[in-house]
Amino acid sequence: MFGTLGMPELVLIFVVALLLFGPRQLPQIGRTIGRALGEFRRASNDFKRTIEDEVAAEDLREIKKDLQVVGRDVRQAQTDGDSQKPAEQEDA
Repeated sequence: MFGTLGMPELVLIFVVALLLFGPRQLPQIGRTIGRALGEFRRASNDFKRTIEDEVAAEDLREIKKDLQVVGRDVRQAQTDGDSQKPAEQEDA
């Protein structure tokens, strides 16, 4: 949870905070930091979700473009096949 911070480092941070702010302000400071971290986490999750949505939308646009190309090719093949059928029937 705290990355590379171990127990001795956390104790040192707590002692320094206790000396700087006193025992009465520590709970308030803790709540403030907790709210800030929660807000940061929500903002980063929203940003991540936005990026993922944009990537998915771009993938869908590429698939749509590929399908349009395939549809054009199929229509062209049908048109070419229709124009060749009468000529083949005349030879028979």
